[in-house]
Formats: sequence, C-alpha cells, structure tokens
Amino acid sequence: MPHKYEFGGPVGAAGIVFGLPPLMYFLYFTCNDISGCPAPALRDPANLTWEKLKAQIPWPGSVSQFASWEVTGWVLAYYLFSLLLYRILPAQEIYGTKLRESGRPLKYRFNAFYSTIVHLVLAGIGTYIYGADFVVWRYITDNYLQILTANVLLAYAISIYVYAGSFGVKPGNSELRELAIGGQSGNVLYDFFIGRELNPRKTLPFFGEVDIKAWLEMRPGLTGWALLDLAFVAKQYRTYGYVSDSIVFICCIQTYYVLEGQYAESGLLGMMDIITDGLGFMLTFGDIIWVPFLYSTQCRYLSVYPVHLGWAGLAAVSITFAIGVSIFRAANSQKYTFRTKPDHPSVAGMSYIQTKRGTRLLTAGWWGMARHINYFGDWLQSLPFCLPTALAGYLIFPAGSSIADAAKTLDGREVLATKGAGMFYTYFYSAWFAFMLIHREQRDDAACSQKYGEDWERYKKLVKWRILPGVY
Repeated sequence: MPHKYEFGGPVGAAGIVFGLPPLMYFLYFTCNDISGCPAPALRDPANLTWEKLKAQIPWPGSVSQFASWEVTGWVLAYYLFSLLLYRILPAQEIYGTKLRESGRPLKYRFNAFYSTIVHLVLAGIGTYIYGADFVVWRYITDNYLQILTANVLLAYAISIYVYAGSFGVKPGNSELRELAIGGQSGNVLYDFFIGRELNPRKTLPFFGEVDIKAWLEMRPGLTGWALLDLAFVAKQYRTYGYVSDSIVFICCIQTYYVLEGQYAESGLLGMMDIITDGLGFMLTFGDIIWVPFLYSTQCRYLSVYPVHLGWAGLAAVSITFAIGVSIFRAANSQKYTFRTKPDHPSVAGMSYIQTKRGTRLLTAGWWGMARHINYFGDWLQSLPFCLPTALAGYLIFPAGSSIADAAKTLDGREVLATKGAGMFYTYFYSAWFAFMLIHREQRDDAACSQKYGEDWERYKKLVKWRILPGVY
C-alpha cells in the first residue's frame, strides 16, 4: 500500500526544509530600518538588481557575518537556562495518552508557565534599573540576524539528531519508544521533515529525562516570542522617546497568548503534535524559529514605524480579540464538559451521535455550528496581532530630504508612510494561521474518518460546516 503523504510529499518537504529559512531572512532583510518596508527596489521589479537591493537592506559585509560564535553561545545559554528552569521549578507531572504499540503512557513534566514568568521577572528587573537600554534588549535587536541564524542551525542540528536516533527504536523496547506512522515512508527527506520517532527523549545528567518534542513545543520558542516583542518595544522607545499604543497592545495580547498556552500546557497531550506527529524538521523549525521570529514581526515593524490607534482603534481590536478568545474558550470548554461531565446542566440534553467505538460526538451547541468552530475563534484571536499595524508600509529617506508628507523621523532621517505596501509582512502571520488551521482541520477530518468510519460520515451530514458556518 503506498504511503499517504502530507504537505505535498517529498517535493513539498524539500520546499519547506530548504525554502523556509531563506523566507525568514527575506522577511528580515526586506522590511528594515534602512530603506523601508518593503525595500524600495522591490517596488520596481522590472528594474530590480541584486546590487540595488543589497544597498537597501541590512546585508552584512560578508556571508560569515550571518553567524557569530559569541551570539550562538548566548543563544545556547538561553536554551540551557530554560532547561535549568525546567528541572528546578515546581512542575505538574502527568501521564499522556496510551501509546499505540505498548498501550502504556509516557509521563510528562510541565512548568513552562513558571519558566516564562521567571524570564519576564528578570527582564523586568533589568528594565527597571537600566530602562530601554537594558543590555538584553539591545543585544537582541543589535544581533537579530545572528540570533536567527543560531536558531536555524540549531533547528537543523536537532532534526538531524532525532532522525538519526530514530533508527535505534526497536519493537517492544523498554523505553517506550515508538515510530510515528506518518514518518515511515522510506523517503529520507520526507521522513526527516515529518519526523520518524513519535516522542524522542533524552536523559541528561542532573536534568533527568527530557521529552524533546514537548519541551520544544512549549518553551524556548514561546518564551522567546515574548522576549523579542519586548526588545522591539524597547527599541521603539530608544528611537522615538515613547511607546505607541499599538505596540503596547500587541505586546500585551501576544504575551497573554503565550502565558495562557503555557498555563494550560497539559492540553498539549490531547493534540496531534504529541499523539500522532513525529518530531522532525517541521515541528522543530516551527517551534524555535517560525513562532518567535515570524510572530514578532508586527512589533519589529512598529519599532521602526509607530502607529497610534487612539481609544476607538484600541476598542475595536480589543473587542475582536475578546470575541476570538470567547469563542475559542467556550467551544473547548463545552466539549470538555460534555466528555467529562455529561450530566452537567450546561450540556445535559444536547443532541449527539453514539459511535460504535463507544464515544459520543456532540451535534449541538457550539459543535452543532461547525465541526471545528474553535479553530475560527483561534484564528479570530490572530487578527488583533496584525490589525494595529494598519495599512502597513513606509519608506525611509536621508536627513534633509524635506519630504512634505513625512510623519516621523528616524535617527534624523525622514519616514514616509506608503499605505498598504508592507501589509504582506505584518499580515502574513494571520494569513498563514488561517492556512494552517484549514490544513489541520483536513488532517483531523481524515483521522476521524479512519477512527469512526460510518459514524463520522453520519456526523458530517448533521454538522455540515467545517470551521465557519456559512463560509467553510
């Protein structure tokens, strides 16, 4: 039977493995504080040349300057500190879902929320003493390129390590090691991308056993996202002498998003990331590069070109975020209550389908509207991450250019708004998130079809919409 590929199979895997890192560099270089967002040369593709573009972006003097031994050392120190907090802070220890082959569960240690709080408290103390010139904030913004490169190299290194280690998995082993079904295609590049071993673990001196996938999923990338945001807030203050309401809003709700996810860290055990997906380049790159560096793009943009929302603008984006959070939470809470407390007044009497497997599929309430209405709430939460950047886009001119419409000055240079030209950068996150959720829903649908068979087809006839009623 041919292997069932995802993400476009080996060709798609190759595109992601070798294409996403250059994309991250492209986003950094071409939306910058030297010439604009996007760089002026990109606005005239007919006359675009590498030399013209190179002069308008923060391209280093040589390729070797993409990386730095010193910066790489500090990045590794950050990971080591996160690992130390994982070991010494109080933690919730909980068993996950029973494994497919052994029928036994793995134990997980969760304390990412407390770890991030420690990071934020230490950063807060440093900011209180030194203000926006706190060395951590300056180091992040001054060495952004080298920090990005260090994480890219680390993503490849971890992916190679777990791929090679997966060949040591033997049937019936006492370490409860298993291979992911999707990662056994036999195609080296695809399996490297999708992940061969389901839950690779490593026992380290002092730190004990670490589940690499769960640790990466909830720790360095998410915490790093919040720290990058704060570094760009400090940069805006150093540049302009104030912080705009837009960057404060985005930083606050994104930090809230991080902390809320880490506070409910045990919920990770019910996600396909843990249950079915192996650890490969896809998850590793997503966890430590895609999340922190892409998701902080809005704050990076606003650190160069502040946007002032005013009370009406703040109210609009706040309401949007509140609605998204409410839908996401209410839907998930209703499903959890129905599964664990079916006689609870809030779900008692709701219609459902009794499956042959013995489980029940809710067909009323939020889950009668769409099969994954929670995904719509999750996506709606992403919009306020982007909306405060408004019609993004700007050009930077040398000092003394006397641009009549220049609204801001950047180190003496004049900054001109070019509305809409830079929206690709600041709204890319929300567009990608929508694509990711649609793809995840399709994967869920395939998994449920295999799991429930005819019952799932009957369920889909009753709940016709996938994510958003009347739309999709």
